[in-house]
Parts: sequence; structure tokens; C-alpha cells
Amino acid sequence: MSWNVFGRCLRMITFGESHGPAIGAVLDGCPPGIPLSEEDIQPYLDRRRPGSSRFVTQRREADRVRILSGTFAEEEGQKPVTTGHPVALIIENTDQRSKDYSEIRDRFRPGHADYSWQVKYGVRDYRGGGRASARETAARVAAGAVARKIIPHVTIRGALVQLGEKKIDRARFSWDEVDRNPFFCPDPVAAREWEEYLDAIRKSGNSVGAVVEVVASHVPVGWGAPHYAKLDQDIAAALMSIQAVKGVEIGDGFALAAMTGEEAADEIVMRDGEPHFLSNHMGGILGGVSSGQDIVARMVVKPTSSILRPRRTVTTSGEETDIVTRGRHDPCVGIRAVPVAEAMLALVLADHCLLHRAQTGQG
Repeated sequence: MSWNVFGRCLRMITFGESHGPAIGAVLDGCPPGIPLSEEDIQPYLDRRRPGSSRFVTQRREADRVRILSGTFAEEEGQKPVTTGHPVALIIENTDQRSKDYSEIRDRFRPGHADYSWQVKYGVRDYRGGGRASARETAARVAAGAVARKIIPHVTIRGALVQLGEKKIDRARFSWDEVDRNPFFCPDPVAAREWEEYLDAIRKSGNSVGAVVEVVASHVPVGWGAPHYAKLDQDIAAALMSIQAVKGVEIGDGFALAAMTGEEAADEIVMRDGEPHFLSNHMGGILGGVSSGQDIVARMVVKPTSSILRPRRTVTTSGEETDIVTRGRHDPCVGIRAVPVAEAMLALVLADHCLLHRAQTGQG
């Protein structure tokens, strides 16, 4: 059995490999009557697209999405709407350079899925990592754009808050800055510092990791279900499923270990006749159910494993050797993970919106 399906009411399956003819996604469970065209999806793919700056892989992909099914326009010139049937999305691969990987076809790349997948399946696609490649995340971003249409009242935003050892200054945090620099960085001073820092990393043939933060605002109270469909549980699983992610936290996460119960408690008062929280250490989720506060999550993205510095490894026949991974790779794969994290959060929230509606009759 394979596991390429995500979600409960809104179910996504992605398909395709890094160097195959195309990648894509199928969304099942999308409600009918939602206006949806390719123009609604493309802006999100453009944010994730490779080759957009010198700080990401120089693979040149247009990442143009096509909707193959699941929408219908009653009249010519009218915007299509979803039909309630599976929405199929496809993105063609147009700039594969498989020859870049010919010299490592028999060597396991440290940090990659090469060894574990070879042992599990008995075969692996060495060309860019096949399905283990972050190229697959373009399909997730396309599907996430559709999910956003299901929950238009929810605002989902992401930012890079740490690049390697360099962190942002929270006092300078501004969402308006995120799309003004190539790092999705909310701190304009840090963004300028990161340019010189990552240039040096890239020119040395090395890579660094990153921390991505995603925030969802205007989420109603009540989404999520204990104990085995907790909202934070599903968010953590969704973010952890992204390639190269090795850690996830909700709210203050691991920092809560250093707090006292008095410090960590999100106190509640009444304002304008409604409960109001004085802090949000829990990240907008209590007992697995949304509290109405901003949902806050962060994920750690490991350094890109494909680097130009020699690393020790073994061959498929068991011989020790060295490896240098040539080709076009991100010096920090965490940069382009920002729109991917947004997409996965959108998919989880849209799924839980439909679950909540099914159980309670509320939207």
C-alpha cells in the first residue's frame, strides 16, 4: 500500500516525479459552486516557482497550471465553477536536466531518501530524487490555492523567520515586507543581511536550513475534533509531510518547556460581550480545537542535502566512496517552502471546515 492521499473530507492525491513529464494533484471532496479558474491558482505557483532569484535553484520552470476536470462554465465567457467532482490539476515539467545526475546514479546521497527508498522499494529514480524531490510541492501549492477558495474568510500568511543562524528581529516584523524581498522575510533589515550571508554560503558550495512560520487569521472557534483528528495534530502532520522538514511546533512550541504555568496560561477576559484572550502561547488551538485566535505554526527545514562539497557515502554495490552533487539546487530550500507551508495549512483548514460542517451543520 502506498500513502499519497492527504485529508478526510477534502482529499488530495499528488502524482509525478521531478524529471517526469508532469506533476499534478487531484482534489476530491471540493464543494460545488465555487468560482475557480487557472488564474486563481497561478499567483500562488508564481511565488514558489524556481529560478525567481539567485538564492534559489536556477531550474527554469514556468509552472503553468491547467485544470483538467471538476469545473464547468454554463455559458461561453462565464467563469467556471466547481462541480463537486474531482478537481484535477497538472503542471508540465519543461526544464529537466537528467544528465546532471548520471555520475551519482549508483551512489547514495547523504541526507536524501536515496538509501531508505532503495531498500524499501528495490528501485529509485536518481534523477533529482524522483518523487522525493521538492518539485512535488508545486502540486501541493496548486491544490492549496483551491483549498483557499473553500475558506475565503480565512487569511493564511507565511514568512521565513530564520535563515541558517540568522534570525529576524520580532520588533521589526511586518507582513507587508514579505513579498518585497526574495526571502519572504518580514524584517527588512534582516532581508538585506541575508543576501550577503546566503551569497557566501552559495559560493562556497554549501547550504543552510531555515525556519518558516505560518499564521491563519479569522479561523472560527470549533474547528478540530479530539482525540484523533486534533487540528494541531493534523497541521503538524501536514507540515512534517513537506520535503526536508524535520521539526514542527504550534504556538510557542518547545519554548513552553521553559515557562511556568502562570506564564503560559492564555488568560481570558470579557470585551464587548465576547471572551478575549490576553496572549496566544497555545497558537490558537485548545484541546485540538480552534479557539478563534490566530493559528500559529512553525517548521524547521533542514539544509539542502545536494551540495558541491564532497561527502562520504557508499555505492549501491556496497563500496565506500565520496560524492559531490552537481546540478541546480537551492542553497536554502526553506525559502521556497514558505508558499508550500501556506498551502498545506490551507488544505488542513479547508478539510476541518468541511468536517465541522458535517458534524455540527455550521460553516
